[in-house]
Amino acid sequence: MVRKVKKVVKVLFVLILGVLISGCTKSDAVKFKEEYESLNGKTTSSGKEYRKLEISEDNPFVYLSTKELLEKIDNQETFLVYFGYTSCPWCRSVIGPLISASKDNDVSKIYYIDLYEIRDILKLEDGEIIIEREGTKDYKEILNKLDNLLEEYTLTNGEEEIKTGEKRIYAPSVVSIVKGKGTKLTLGISKLQTDPYMELSGEMIEESYNSFVEIIKEINNSDLCEIGSEC
Repeated sequence: MVRKVKKVVKVLFVLILGVLISGCTKSDAVKFKEEYESLNGKTTSSGKEYRKLEISEDNPFVYLSTKELLEKIDNQETFLVYFGYTSCPWCRSVIGPLISASKDNDVSKIYYIDLYEIRDILKLEDGEIIIEREGTKDYKEILNKLDNLLEEYTLTNGEEEIKTGEKRIYAPSVVSIVKGKGTKLTLGISKLQTDPYMELSGEMIEESYNSFVEIIKEINNSDLCEIGSEC
């Protein structure tokens, strides 16, 4: 009887361990799909409906921490990195064309940095710029590394634009990094798209797609091949 109990306990332990391991080893591609699709059918605080997304489980996204990104830059590696976050409406507008462009151009890996918690947030209060939240130390270091590609962080007061004196990584941003140097950045947003929630026309999608193809060329034309296929 004791042996049977021990055997049952052992089997249960193996099953539980298997479940835990399975959960821990969920691929980044599946995680990305689930995170972005989790907002399908939901609305923003202002009542806007999030754009519905259907993302393949074999998408190219690999999660990267800010520390790992800085290490890859310091190691003079060549790769693509996508900066965005799940609830960003502009990100949800371009993620489809980005995935299509990567598949059509043999890109198997795009690193993903979630901007939501790491960026600084500034606001205007009685005409004064107030720091609502400080960006992380790593985020500020990334700003330094990509300074040549970044635009200034501006705030709006009616029709007036107020410069903050700081650079900003806007979402979405796809950046090509060649031998540790940022060479090109694109938001991937069609010039015809004036509202992040509007229905996308074929022309808008094509324009986004083409902008991503151009930045992929920065990587595929380099003499390194970290991305796309194994060297």
